[in-house]
Amino acid sequence: MDNRTIGGIVVGVVLLVGLTGWVSTAPYLSNEGLGRTPGVIIGGTDTPAPSDFTTLNDGRGPLIMKMSGFPPFVVYLSYAGTPDGVITATRPDGGYWARRVREGTGDGWLRFGVATYAMRAAEVVGDARIPLLEQWSARTGMPMDSPGPEPLRDWEVFVWTPR
Repeated sequence: MDNRTIGGIVVGVVLLVGLTGWVSTAPYLSNEGLGRTPGVIIGGTDTPAPSDFTTLNDGRGPLIMKMSGFPPFVVYLSYAGTPDGVITATRPDGGYWARRVREGTGDGWLRFGVATYAMRAAEVVGDARIPLLEQWSARTGMPMDSPGPEPLRDWEVFVWTPR
């Protein structure tokens, strides 16, 4: 083998190792200057779901969500805990995880701190979304009448319950 072939193999291996490392460890790069790039590993410890999810509202850190199926998909989400489950919301922009919920079973995992819960998401549509968005708004601090092309009132709402 000549030096160019060996160099090409080395570069290929380095790129493959780097990509594999990133895919294995990057949960979700937030919108604060880093883009919207998902990861694939949620981590945490499988934990039985709490009897009341409002206990998660005490500011224990971000919610990390992983959808079941392929490809693996892990992102950070804003949330509000309720007695029966967890409210999440997303812009009505055709986002990938919301589509996956609609097209599949909605099965996934939610991680808070080190606890990871097996959950199922269901979309809430129509006027039933508004009281849930109000709870989400109160928890996240985003006003219901937020300015912009996609005011919060138009966002898609999902409720996660234990499976």
